[in-house]
Amino acid sequence: MMGSALRRGAHAYVYLVSKASHISRGHQHQAWGSRPAAAECAAQRAPGSVVELLGTSYPQDDYSNLTRKVLTRVGRNLHNQQHHPLWLIKERVKEHFYEQYVGRFGTPLFSVYDSLSPVVTTWQNFDSLLIPADHPSRKKGDNYYLNRTHMLRAHTSAHQWDLLHAGLDAFLVVGDVYRRDQIDSQHYPIFHQLEAVRLFSKHELFAGIKDGDSLQLFEQSSRSVHKQETHTMEAVKLVEFDLKQTLTRLVAHLFGDAGAQDRIGWAFGLGLERLAMILYDIPDIRLFWSEDERFLKQFRVSNIDQKVKFQPLSKYPPMINDISFWLPSENYAENDFYDLVRTIGGDLVEKVDLIDKFEHPKTHKTSHCYRITYRHMERTLSQREVRHIHQALQEAVVQRLGVEGRF
Repeated sequence: MMGSALRRGAHAYVYLVSKASHISRGHQHQAWGSRPAAAECAAQRAPGSVVELLGTSYPQDDYSNLTRKVLTRVGRNLHNQQHHPLWLIKERVKEHFYEQYVGRFGTPLFSVYDSLSPVVTTWQNFDSLLIPADHPSRKKGDNYYLNRTHMLRAHTSAHQWDLLHAGLDAFLVVGDVYRRDQIDSQHYPIFHQLEAVRLFSKHELFAGIKDGDSLQLFEQSSRSVHKQETHTMEAVKLVEFDLKQTLTRLVAHLFGDAGAQDRIGWAFGLGLERLAMILYDIPDIRLFWSEDERFLKQFRVSNIDQKVKFQPLSKYPPMINDISFWLPSENYAENDFYDLVRTIGGDLVEKVDLIDKFEHPKTHKTSHCYRITYRHMERTLSQREVRHIHQALQEAVVQRLGVEGRF
């Protein structure tokens, strides 16, 4: 059912879908470096100001939490840049669906939408998927809000309601999605997702099944605006089998052998970065944003199905600094710290680990100590550079998060 919650940290999901379950809508190194803290944090303005994004002005309020770091990524559309590794993955999936699923008139069954705006309403991102108002997936700590009513999509499912209600039965949606998250080689505040949705009518699902005319999609039960009837076991098993076959064929293609009132269907989503990292042996998610020709040229292939094994750029040495502080009595969220680290350190930060957590026996105040690994993907960092960034982070964490520094 479409009420499935967001799975934080998992860039893939699978669920059954039925249209009737939707409710009505009543820094100095530009590529890798950092910039001064004040400039980077300028995107988080006081309520009453306006942020311009993709040609539209959005008034800011108490929910606005976008950083300039994230804003500079909006509109890059890596999945649409020819010969980018994410584009290669997208094109391979498209090719598979076009070849394997053909409509009655010989045209592709699945339509593809890969240029939809990443700015959506909170209704599209949450309510249209029946995510409750008090669900933790809505937290500011996990999402990027323009204001209370608009945000950067947390998943491509934000477009399902509109596409289903436009009468589409089978489609792929590909785009950049945004989530505040931990910092390591596998996580980045922007990643790219591809999802597929397919619906079946009663006739389509049961055609070719013995005594299929007597089978039904729904049990005899009540329906409301928020909830449809229970699907029959026969319908669920057939859709489950079709979804399993679809995913099995797609995985074999990529990796080799190694709102319907009267319809039922499936939906699945995949993280393109995760697929590309496996297929091409790319070790760090930050590399996808590199403009280094040594990286990009490796993926200029004449055939999208050509095997590519990423040849690492020189492994530059890391520089490690620790930062520790007493937490404020309330309103501290770890994702706020991670987001601030990304804002100040940019893509020079390889990972952040919480290495110590201490509670004072008398004051009961809690102290966190984080180990920050800095590493440039294209050259060796200097001690002076890292010291400058780390000091800026120390200042910013006190000013913006209200912590008490232990440095």
